[in-house]
Amino acid sequence: MTRPAPCPAALREDLWQAVIDGDEYTALDVVHAGLADGLDRETLLLDVIAGVQARVGGAWAADQITVAQEHAATAVNERVVAALARRSRPSGAGERGRVTVGCVDGEWHAMPARLVAEVLRLRGWRVDYLGAQTPTPHLIAHLHQTGPDAVLLSGSLPTHLPAAHAAITACQAIGVPVMAGGRAFGPDGRYARALGADRWAPDARAAAAVLEEGIEPPRPTAARQPVDDLPHLTDQEYTWIARSRPRLVRQALTDLEKRFPALRAYGDAQRERTAEDIAHIVDFLATALYVDDPDVFSAFATWTAEILKSRAVPAHSLSAGLEVLAGRLRDFPRALRMLDEGLAALSVETALPKPAQTPAPAAQAPVPGASA
Repeated sequence: MTRPAPCPAALREDLWQAVIDGDEYTALDVVHAGLADGLDRETLLLDVIAGVQARVGGAWAADQITVAQEHAATAVNERVVAALARRSRPSGAGERGRVTVGCVDGEWHAMPARLVAEVLRLRGWRVDYLGAQTPTPHLIAHLHQTGPDAVLLSGSLPTHLPAAHAAITACQAIGVPVMAGGRAFGPDGRYARALGADRWAPDARAAAAVLEEGIEPPRPTAARQPVDDLPHLTDQEYTWIARSRPRLVRQALTDLEKRFPALRAYGDAQRERTAEDIAHIVDFLATALYVDDPDVFSAFATWTAEILKSRAVPAHSLSAGLEVLAGRLRDFPRALRMLDEGLAALSVETALPKPAQTPAPAAQAPVPGASA
């Protein structure tokens, strides 16, 4: 009598405990036991390993694990994926065609792309997996050498959308279609469409289905300019703010010192951390301007406030940063609108208290990218 396949939920719990303990050997045992009991590799990749990785990120956000633990857990998960991929060569590998999978330039969160690559290999595709942070010129050189049927670009952080746009247009200029995926492109792929991607997929199974349907290759043309897809960029707000980032950070620090004199007593490490926090605010503001969507900035503001709350750090320091930037950007109506909407979202979603007389120490105020 054939035993029923193990429950993915039970395996997720076992794998979670192993990766959070940094125990690679037990993690491998869990996955290999799942295989031995009849669970297929795709289910292990997407319903077990991916689920555990999402839980790792959630635990860091909730301040339940440290940055070091998050990195160690991710490294164990990566080795588990590699071991699962080495277990056996899929039958019919490469018969469906050839694709390139990689992350947008600047994107270090490579696990989603790696999972997509492994699922496509299982489905019979030859996959060139380029990993994290693929510079666009090197991506294009690779495409010239290999001639794939499609490129799959992964992005997790919205701040990489301008780089993703450049990669999409460059690939299409040489006749290679692009499928975009990952949280950076929006829950419904709205930014993938705005940036001119040929297709979008929310997950690995959907990406495989799109490839099976086939993607019509674009006709090779001269690379489009960003304003061809995003005409609002003609107002130059994005360009000015992106190029003025260092100056805006310095000015915001000066303004915060005037508003909160206690900040002048910060040590070098605290000042550096405060500058990093302000730089992240500017980065997300610039990205929201690039795609002309205030939701990008409001989502960043409310998510960051939740991170601060989980660490028992008053979130009014975040609203103070938005306010001093607004004071420096009075001649930029789109930027002001997005800052105002971000402040409104903070007051509604997190019920922020009125600012105190001193901001929270910058060394305790994590924001996306600064602590993960």
